[in-house]
Amino acid sequence: MAAPLLQHINVKFKNLKISIITATLNNSSTIECCVNSLLAQTHKDIEHIIIDGGSSDGTQSFLGEYSKSHDNVVYTSERDSGIYHALNKGLALATGDVIGFLHADDLLASDTILQQIMNQFQKNNAQGVYGDVQYVKQNNISKVVRYWKCQKYQNTLLHKGWMPAHTSLYLKKEVYELHGDFSTDYSIAADYEFILRIFKPQDTAFSYLPKTIVKMRLGGTSNRSIKNIILKMKEDYKSMKLHELPNSLWVLTLKNYSKCKQFNHGILSYFF
Repeated sequence: MAAPLLQHINVKFKNLKISIITATLNNSSTIECCVNSLLAQTHKDIEHIIIDGGSSDGTQSFLGEYSKSHDNVVYTSERDSGIYHALNKGLALATGDVIGFLHADDLLASDTILQQIMNQFQKNNAQGVYGDVQYVKQNNISKVVRYWKCQKYQNTLLHKGWMPAHTSLYLKKEVYELHGDFSTDYSIAADYEFILRIFKPQDTAFSYLPKTIVKMRLGGTSNRSIKNIILKMKEDYKSMKLHELPNSLWVLTLKNYSKCKQFNHGILSYFF
């Protein structure tokens, strides 16, 4: 199965088109900031796919005007079965050479970051590029609370609970065609299962870009409550068993411990 994908490794792409997928649901307070960070990009060959889950707070009004005034925007609004169902609908619509995600609460870290990502694809003949993430305060995006710094991939890292943030991960469309989309058997951690699915076989050429790709506002679904944190750990463990990571309970412990080290001033800074 790997051979068709590996044929693309030695192909040099110019003017790569990128599809950015954004899932929204009642994000009226942040969606404009998200969109503006995309409009400011120096790389202009962008398709913006927005999957709204039936917002009722003014998000639809903003997105309707945005999509009418920009030919590169694909916008739909209808009820879905959760975030991963919405992202999968976006993947089905994507026509770009490269696909990435930008959540409605988040923003791209700089005006040149998509161009840097595209350059990384071409310079390294990569099929996947990932980088770093900054977590910022909900109402103060200049206040960095948590810094998720990644590293160059080695096959032993998965056994230490390592993963790149999926919002920093950009993939050639062929990777999705080979490995599939997000599993809707998970409600909160399908991104981790997907990352194990594409990294563990070692049939995809990844390149680490040591730059902050995205700024994420604190308060995401997976850490919004103790209940969600427990559910995420259960789903992470389920993914580890599915992909046959040995010593899965230890790997889960390492995965959660690695997050504690990402906080600038200790984990209490998340709350204050």
